[in-house]
Amino acid sequence: MAETEKITINMNVVDLGKIDLLVARGFYSSRTDFIRAAIRDLAARYEEDLRRDVIFKSAGLGAFNITRKELEEIRATGAQKEFTVIGLISIDSDVTPELALATIHQLRVYGVLHASDAVKAALGDRIK
Repeated sequence: MAETEKITINMNVVDLGKIDLLVARGFYSSRTDFIRAAIRDLAARYEEDLRRDVIFKSAGLGAFNITRKELEEIRATGAQKEFTVIGLISIDSDVTPELALATIHQLRVYGVLHASDAVKAALGDRIK
C-alpha cells in the first residue's frame, strides 16, 4: 500500500512565484514541501470538524482494508454495510464484484479508493 498519492494542480504564475521565493529563501526545501505544509496547516484548522464527522457518522480516519473474509461474514448475516473513510480504503483483489454488491450498501471515500476495476464498476453508483 502506497504511503503517498501523486496529484497534479494548476496554479497561477504569481502564486507559484511566491512559493519559489519561499523555497529560495530557505523556508521550505521544495515546492512539494511547501504544498504539503500548506495542506497540513489547512487541514489542522478543520480538525475538529473532521473528528466530529468521524464520531457522529461512524467514519474511519486513516487507512483501512476490506477483506474477502470480512465481506463474507457480513453476507452471512444477510446485511449490507456502509463504509465511510477519510484517507485510504482498499478492497482486497480477491473480492468479487458479486460479493461487493451483496455486502456494500454505500462506500463514501474522502481520499483514495483502491479496488479492482471490476469491483469499482460493480459498485458504481454506491461509491460517493
